[in-house]
Amino acid sequence: MSSNFVDYVKICCRSGAGGPGSVHFHRDKHTAKGGPDGGDGGEGGSIILRGNKQLWTLLHLKYRKHVIAEPGEKGSNALKTGASGKDEILDVPIGTVAKDAETNEVLFEITEDGQEQVLVPGGRGGKGNNFFKTSTLQTPRFAQPGEPGREEWKILELKILADVGLVGFPNAGKSTLLSVVSAAKPEIADYPFTTLVPNLGIVSYRDGRSFVMADIPGIIEGAHAGKGLGLRFLRHIERNSVLLFMVPCDSKDIRREYAILVNELEQYNPELLHKDRVLAVTKCDLLDQELLQAMQSEVPKGVQAVFISSATGMGIDRLKDALWATLNKPEQP
Repeated sequence: MSSNFVDYVKICCRSGAGGPGSVHFHRDKHTAKGGPDGGDGGEGGSIILRGNKQLWTLLHLKYRKHVIAEPGEKGSNALKTGASGKDEILDVPIGTVAKDAETNEVLFEITEDGQEQVLVPGGRGGKGNNFFKTSTLQTPRFAQPGEPGREEWKILELKILADVGLVGFPNAGKSTLLSVVSAAKPEIADYPFTTLVPNLGIVSYRDGRSFVMADIPGIIEGAHAGKGLGLRFLRHIERNSVLLFMVPCDSKDIRREYAILVNELEQYNPELLHKDRVLAVTKCDLLDQELLQAMQSEVPKGVQAVFISSATGMGIDRLKDALWATLNKPEQP
């Protein structure tokens, strides 16, 4: 199993300290005792996250446990400010959420290519002695030290950005569908939890159009409480525009299975229920026409259902049409 998909990293970030201010007095061949001219210290380097649409994973940060930015340099004479420390810029995929490792508080989210956010700010430079000059204190012999840098543990989590997220129990046929409608090559086997990481596929549609589909690992009853592979993968569903529920036709009770899946999402995050949904009843090559007709009545009410078979291609075009129409339906006023 390829483990190139990394959606969680914990890193220790140390920003640069600010440079100290300078204590200096102006001296030249014409001036024996000039006033203070010590410059300010430079700013310490910050640690910054930058969105990069070319990245799909946090793999490049997995083994980089410490990120250290440069300190600022000391101020100097003639009111010269010290050079600022170099920022450490970490490129991350769009959909990366930054959290504080101690409190688990969400700090911000990277949602656009090129977007930059300061993860840990550098220390401010100290003021030189010129700053402290007043009418009553004309020769200050002190300057401010630079502000120290900060050392903090941060968590980066990736939420996949996709148009359609596949939701279903393990072994519902999600990976197989993705391999049929796109060029993705997910690992497929006839046992639960084959999909240990989300797979992404570009689905080609008519007239050269396309949309992104994410095969999210199967959820099970109790996933919202952390059972199985639960919570780690439920967060990926948050970013999908449309949820494609998948229930196999040989399920004992299609309505109940669908209801359990909906309930899992509601327990995790009730806002997920506001997303548009389509239901695919899978593995329908096992049914004859009479059974297909009979099964129409077993489909839950209030959701568009499409009967498909990834093995034979039955209903796949109809499913793409339904998904495209749902993705592109006009906004409600």
